[in-house]
Amino acid sequence: MTHPLSFRADGSFTITQFTDLHYRNGEPEDLQTTRLMNDVLDGQTPDLVVLTGDVIDGSFCQDPIESYERAVRPIIDRKLTWAAVFGNHDDEGSATRAQLMAAMSQLPGCLATAGPAALSGVGNYMLPILRDDHVAAALYFLDSHAYVGDDHKQYDWIKHDQINWYLETSRQLRSGNHGAPVPALMFFHIPLPEYEEVWNTGQCVGEKHEAVCCPRIDSGLFTNLAFAGDVMGVFVGHDHVNDYTGDLQGIRLCYGRATGFSSYGRAGFSRGARVIRLRAGEREFETWVQLDDFSKSF
Repeated sequence: MTHPLSFRADGSFTITQFTDLHYRNGEPEDLQTTRLMNDVLDGQTPDLVVLTGDVIDGSFCQDPIESYERAVRPIIDRKLTWAAVFGNHDDEGSATRAQLMAAMSQLPGCLATAGPAALSGVGNYMLPILRDDHVAAALYFLDSHAYVGDDHKQYDWIKHDQINWYLETSRQLRSGNHGAPVPALMFFHIPLPEYEEVWNTGQCVGEKHEAVCCPRIDSGLFTNLAFAGDVMGVFVGHDHVNDYTGDLQGIRLCYGRATGFSSYGRAGFSRGARVIRLRAGEREFETWVQLDDFSKSF
């Protein structure tokens, strides 16, 4: 870790979420993605940039590690701090998750780590946000894996050992916070089945233009989040033309806004990024979408 994350003097902490860049080898579409990232980052100075998977389209990359570095160059050039999780496409080329993590963790500003070796996946870790040397908020990052079987027809799920690791980490933070849950956010790539449930409540804001591409098996992560009581919001990517948010059992489920131009989209549905703003001492957050045309939405 290059340096601890801290709330600003005014009590704010701002995160920019980019998702599904699908960067390849510097094709014209990749340059559009880079231009969008530059524009978004020039319009704000986030305390942390989070990439929620499919940063690269691994099977199309001549050198996946080089492509990953080129994809995050707008972040590095601005000397910003960043973290990332893997999607289902990052490691489909010649570089494994472990190799990608080893390379990206050496890039300037990167706080991502492989996490405990015994856990399923690569990239299960927690980043604390400090205020006056006290952990005032926590950011959890999980590997949501890729597929079940070789036919790529079903998406994998977050495993029980990952859930148990989260619960133990949450318990330790609570014990250091006079028994109170530490306000937290969680980031991974593939949405939970509850994203369909929250949409069906009719209380969401944002747009839904495709099915929720989630695992068929619900491994119980959301239930454990609800019982633990610390995670206020969950942020994913994966479904490029969904960007809605909605509250379910006190947890706000949020899609990012797809950023990359080299993969599928929808006419009239601009690429963009999601912005998240925390306030120290508050168990809530603001979030909105920054669009390609420089406008902001919900």
